[in-house]
Amino acid sequence: MKHENVQDYYGKVLQGSDDLQTNACCTPDEMPEYLKDVLRNVHDEVLMRYYGCGLVMPDGLEGARILDLGCGAGRDVYALAQLVGPTGYVVGVDMTAEQLAVARAHQDWHAEKFGYANVEFHQGYIEKLDELGLEPGSFDIIVSNCVVNLSTDKQAVLDGAYHLLKPGGEMYFSDVYADRRVPKAMAEDEVLYGECLSGALYWNDFLTIAKKAGFEDPRLVTHRPLTIENPVLETRVAPLSFTSSTYRLFKLEGLEPACEDYGQAVIYKGTLPTAPHVFKLDDHHIIEAGKVFPVCGNTWMMLADTRFAEHFTFIGDFSTHYGIFEGCGGESPFAADNDSDAVPCC
Repeated sequence: MKHENVQDYYGKVLQGSDDLQTNACCTPDEMPEYLKDVLRNVHDEVLMRYYGCGLVMPDGLEGARILDLGCGAGRDVYALAQLVGPTGYVVGVDMTAEQLAVARAHQDWHAEKFGYANVEFHQGYIEKLDELGLEPGSFDIIVSNCVVNLSTDKQAVLDGAYHLLKPGGEMYFSDVYADRRVPKAMAEDEVLYGECLSGALYWNDFLTIAKKAGFEDPRLVTHRPLTIENPVLETRVAPLSFTSSTYRLFKLEGLEPACEDYGQAVIYKGTLPTAPHVFKLDDHHIIEAGKVFPVCGNTWMMLADTRFAEHFTFIGDFSTHYGIFEGCGGESPFAADNDSDAVPCC
């Protein structure tokens, strides 16, 4: 699939969210009230030209420098601009001129609305982030909302994101994944591609390229099966099934391939304004404020060596290793019952 096909689909064919033929571009998260309040301060034309639903917003954004990949008409950029505040900055990148024209047309309107100007937009390809003049290692967070699947080179996107993140930074994004590799003929279907389906990665290939880019231990935050709700397109994608998922990928040196137990624990202080009672790192690390929460070494680093450090108390260190973290890090190859009648897969 060529860039021109996607540009035409999002620049000329689609004029608003209602023109989408499936719900694939929707994120799996329900929108909290504070984000609804933020969207009330975004210009109506920008909102109208948004092709999806939900917002991909991690916690701890105040003062952050954020890059939005595939920003379109700028809805998420202008939402993020309010959450990072006047000491933060948000950069949007998109390849579609028509979308960026809408985003740029309302920069002054939003600056007056917010009381400060802290956004900029670049036209370019997310596979070629190195051509946009952005400083390597300058972003705290990179986000995208159902855009990586539209890319013609997913590995290049993740490589570029890793290069632009600061140490301890993260890529936090929602996208669509397939339960198997998409056949070539399906991948060349312009409608299925534009609807965020046939460009989707097989989930296991995604994990492979994420680690190859340097993002060890990808963490799944939320996921839901896609119900395409379009009988014609459902027939065209069968027998594949798709999932909408949010992942977070940390740029951290020293993450291990498995979850290793060092006897460590953390206590969440409840000090993140958007998460006063519970902090959700991923789908199996949901940390209640004030409660001692045992963690593996990788999770410790994701909290201690990132912007989240000030919000936690840390118990323990890396001086003693207790083996694999039970229930999280995999199983010992020696734990299998040698007398089992189970037939191995290979």
